[in-house]
Amino acid sequence: MDASVRRAAIAQLKSELLRTMRNKRFVFFTIIMPIAFYFIFTSSMDGDLTVDGIDWAAYYLMSMSAYGVVGSGITTLSQKFSRERSQGWSRLLRITPLPSWAFVLSKVIAQGLINLCMIIILFVIASVVKGVELSAAQWVESGLWIWFGSFSFMALGTLVGTIRNSDVVQVVGMIVYLGMSMLGGLWFPVESMSDTMRGIAHAMPTYWLGHGAWNLIGGGAFDWNGVFVLGAYVIGFVVLSSYIMRKQEAA
Repeated sequence: MDASVRRAAIAQLKSELLRTMRNKRFVFFTIIMPIAFYFIFTSSMDGDLTVDGIDWAAYYLMSMSAYGVVGSGITTLSQKFSRERSQGWSRLLRITPLPSWAFVLSKVIAQGLINLCMIIILFVIASVVKGVELSAAQWVESGLWIWFGSFSFMALGTLVGTIRNSDVVQVVGMIVYLGMSMLGGLWFPVESMSDTMRGIAHAMPTYWLGHGAWNLIGGGAFDWNGVFVLGAYVIGFVVLSSYIMRKQEAA
């Protein structure tokens, strides 16, 4: 990579990190809300409650960690892409030394770093305050699963961001975020759902993100089915968003 391109990419990455952390809506919905939900639902339930043999505090920690990164990918990235495209940033980018791929990559890396920090914060709080006890391998494996899975929802955020009106994007992104989280079993266990709702949950990428982590802390094997499902969603989201953007640019 050329030195000027590398410097421009690093500067863009720093800018993305600062812009995201200064966004009050992002901080509230993707950091404060998951932590608040975690304390509310773990404090209001029986301390001896288990789900599939997993302690409730540990189970719900995985749910809320997944919930946080899902919101980060869907709502934050979608608004960035939509707003910047509507303001003409994509056209302005063509006269700068920063390639379009480096511009997009800087956003993905910045979001990935923030997601990793969010997961670590939640894990530390759960361990220190709630006394969640997992083996070192379970902490690392479940955290990495959620982190890698979060990139699927960045792809979905890119798709939502193809909507030109940033105000509409905000509403659509929030509906998709909350809807997928509830239907996918991140707010309450899938085991408590009816058969019909359980079938819907199993079709949600949010379920597979949570399921992989629940499986790991429950002593289960690595969830390859989840890898294939989330991978298929990523491919679908990327292909569809690329197609829509090409159509919009040609119009």
